[in-house]
Amino acid sequence: MHSEIQKRYLFSQQLAKEVGKIALDFYLNRTRLEIQYKQGEQQDLVSIADKTVEEKIKSALQQHFPDDGFLGEESGADNPEREFCWVVDPIDGTSSFLYGLQAWCISIAVLHNKQIVAGVIFDPLHNELFRATVGQGAFLNDEPIHTAKATSLQQGMMGLGVSQRVKPETFTPVLHQILLDGGMFVRNGSGALMLAYVAAGRLIGYFEPHINAWDIAAGIILINEAGGKTNDFLQNDGLINGNYILVACSDAVFTRLLNIKNTLTEKGD
Repeated sequence: MHSEIQKRYLFSQQLAKEVGKIALDFYLNRTRLEIQYKQGEQQDLVSIADKTVEEKIKSALQQHFPDDGFLGEESGADNPEREFCWVVDPIDGTSSFLYGLQAWCISIAVLHNKQIVAGVIFDPLHNELFRATVGQGAFLNDEPIHTAKATSLQQGMMGLGVSQRVKPETFTPVLHQILLDGGMFVRNGSGALMLAYVAAGRLIGYFEPHINAWDIAAGIILINEAGGKTNDFLQNDGLINGNYILVACSDAVFTRLLNIKNTLTEKGD
């Protein structure tokens, strides 16, 4: 293990827990928060909680790893081409957070030479720290986790996500075919948390036609280290521009989902 990767992996765990306390305090006092909409989009909310948590993360990283790049949902890109780059979503699932639901988390990933090498997803409400680094497996707190053993969509629940960035006809045929296959699904408002659930065997897969890197970078390495499979999200400049995400617990489920995506999403192009 690259010692510099390990150093950042350990620091990310500590950092996620520290800012998790701040986020949880905001959540418990959320009625005092001012809600804003990003660029007039009614689905994309932001609050002082998101901004404060990201500022705390970025400040800590600048102090301990001043030469690293950064990409955050709230503050954008700062030298992401550097050898190490941190990809951060301070509160993934902001709508759930602000409306008093429980599906939200903090997501922190580390890239080394443009490859995801470490990731943590922390759920402060349930004190669940999902973590993984390259070659060392995936863990929930201190227990190893593995993806489910499902080989078809009938053998578990899918996670799904969608945003106003895509046409409905890009997404609804995929949903329709999953149901025709005998599958069921959940959408809880946090892509990062649903990817963590795939890694932990709670869901058998996840699909979203377009998502941003800060939402899912940590989840990708969690799933890969837990035995699952993901698409190459970073291709076509996915780090900056986003991409589709398709993950699954097994090769069989991944192949089926990819076939559904390839044959049906063309209708929305």
